[in-house]
Amino acid sequence: MYVADAHCDFLYYMLHREYDVAVPRAGQAVDIPGMRAGGAAMQLFAAWMDPDEDVTFLQQCMSLIDAYKRMLAANSMLTPLTKDFEPGQGKIAAVLTIEGGEAIEERLENLRLFHELGVKAMTLTWNDQNELASPAMARRDKGLSRLGRSVVREMERINMAVDVAHLSDASIDGVLDEISAPIFSSHTNARAVLKHRRSLSDRHIREIARRGGVVGVNYYSPQLVERGRARIEDIVKHIEHIAAVGGIDCVALGSDFDGMGQDAYPEGMNNWKDVPKLIAALQKAGFSESDIRKIACDNLLNYMKRFV
Repeated sequence: MYVADAHCDFLYYMLHREYDVAVPRAGQAVDIPGMRAGGAAMQLFAAWMDPDEDVTFLQQCMSLIDAYKRMLAANSMLTPLTKDFEPGQGKIAAVLTIEGGEAIEERLENLRLFHELGVKAMTLTWNDQNELASPAMARRDKGLSRLGRSVVREMERINMAVDVAHLSDASIDGVLDEISAPIFSSHTNARAVLKHRRSLSDRHIREIARRGGVVGVNYYSPQLVERGRARIEDIVKHIEHIAAVGGIDCVALGSDFDGMGQDAYPEGMNNWKDVPKLIAALQKAGFSESDIRKIACDNLLNYMKRFV
C-alpha cells in the first residue's frame, strides 16, 4: 500500500540537529529507509520557523528552503512532485511547504518569491497570532486580517495551496469567504471526536470536502485522546468521523512526524516504519481496499498535483 503524508517537521531538525534523511537515528521519524519500509509515495516537508530564534522569520525560512534543496540534491530517491508522478516508479515525491505565514514578513513579494523557490502550500499561522490571522490557540479570535485576505487571494492567483491547519474558526471562515480554490488542512483532527481547538469542526470538514480539499489526520496524542498516549485505533476513529462527515474522498494522512516528542506519538506509531500498522488497523475497521488507497495516498496525491 502506498502512502502520502501531508506534514512533517524534518527540515527543522535537519538544520538544527543535523538529521540526515538518508541515515536513521534514534528519535528520528522521517528517513528514507523507514519511508521505503512504510510504503511512502509522497512526503510534504514543512519549513517551520521557531519564534524563539534570534534571526528573522524570513531568514529562517530561507535557510529551511536551502536545507530542502540540499536534501533533494543529495538523495536521488526523493524527487519533486510533478503532475505525471505515479507511485511505484522507485521514487518518493517531495513537496515543500511553509508552516506559518509570518515567514513572508507582511510582504506579498516574499510570498511570490517563495512560490518561485518551489513552495507549494502555506499555513497562515502556527500557534501564535500574527499579522495575517488568528491561530486556533489564540485567546481572542480576531479572524483573518485585511492583509491575510490579500495573502490568500494572492495564493489563489499564483496557485499555492492554502493550508488552514492551526487556524482559528473565524480565520478559516475568512479564508472560505475570500477564495473559491480548494483548500486543505495538512495535520488536523476531528473536534467531534475529541474537543480540541486545534481540530476541525464538522462544518469546516464539510466545506473543505465540498470544495475538493482534503484533511490530513495527525498522530499527535493530545489531539487524538483526552489523556495519555493514544492508540493507533484512535487515529482510525478520527479518520472514520471525517469520512462520515466529508466523504471518503476528503480524508488523508498528515502525521506531524518529527514535530513532537516520542511520548506524544500513539503507542507503536513512532516513525514511517510503523505506518503499515495504521493500514492494518483501517482494514480491521472495515474500510475497503479502494477506500484505504484513497485515505493512504490517492486523495492527497491528487490534491497536491493541482498545485504543481
